[in-house]
Amino acid sequence: MDTSAVDSSVLSPAVTEQLQNLVVDSSDVNEFLHELCDLAARAISGSMELPVVCAVTLSRRRRTTTAAWSDPEARIMDEIQQNYGAGPCLHAMNTGTTVLVPDTRTDARWPEYGVAIAQLGQLSVLAVPLTLDEDAKAALNIFAPAVNAFDSDALESAEMFAANAQCALRLAVRVATGQQLAADLRAAMESRTAIDLAAGIIMGQNRCSQEDAMGILVKASSSRNQKLRTVAEHLVASVSSDSRPVTHFD
Repeated sequence: MDTSAVDSSVLSPAVTEQLQNLVVDSSDVNEFLHELCDLAARAISGSMELPVVCAVTLSRRRRTTTAAWSDPEARIMDEIQQNYGAGPCLHAMNTGTTVLVPDTRTDARWPEYGVAIAQLGQLSVLAVPLTLDEDAKAALNIFAPAVNAFDSDALESAEMFAANAQCALRLAVRVATGQQLAADLRAAMESRTAIDLAAGIIMGQNRCSQEDAMGILVKASSSRNQKLRTVAEHLVASVSSDSRPVTHFD
C-alpha cells in the first residue's frame, strides 16, 4: 500500500478540520456520530482504494448500542455482533485494544459472527477503540469486502484517525452535557418562577404568609395528582393573559 496516500487521505489537516467542524455543526451527539461514520468511511475507503462501511458501538451506563453507521448494512453487522454478545468491536471497546479479523470466514475467535457477516459480503473487520470519559466507551468498526484488506499501513492509519476522532467525540459529549445542564438549569428556574408567582397570588388572595401559600399549593398538587409546577402555571394563567410565566435571564 502507498503510505503517502493513506496519510493524505486519512490524516490530512483537512480531515482533522472536518472532525472539529462536526463538533460545532452537529446539533447533538447522535448527529455527530453519524457524520463521523460517514467521514471515516469516505476517508478510509479513499486511502485503501476499497469501499468500506463503518459503525460506532457505544456503551454508556452499562447499555451497549449501535450508535451510528455510514450504511444500513454496517448497522446490521454491528447489531448481529451484539446479538451474539461477542465480537471484534465489543472486544476492542471492552479491552481498549485494536482488533483485526483478516478473514471473517476462518477466524476462530468469533466463528459464528464471522460466518454471519461473511454471508453479507464483508470478509475483513478492523475494530478500533475510542477512549471516552469514565462512564462511556466506544469503538469504530470498519468492514471491508475483501480478505486481508487491512495491512499494517491501513491499521496504523485507522488508529490515528480514531485518535483524532475520539478527541472530537469527547468534546462533543462534553458540549452536549453542558447544553443539557444549561437546559436543566433554565427549566428549574422557570419552574421556580411559576411557583413563586403562584404563591404570591395566593398570599394576596388569602392574606396569608408565604409558608401558608406554599402549603396550599402543595395540597392542591397532591389532591389533583399534578406536578407542583403545573398547578402553579394554571393558577398564574387564570389571572394573567400570558399562558406561562417568563423567566428573564441576563
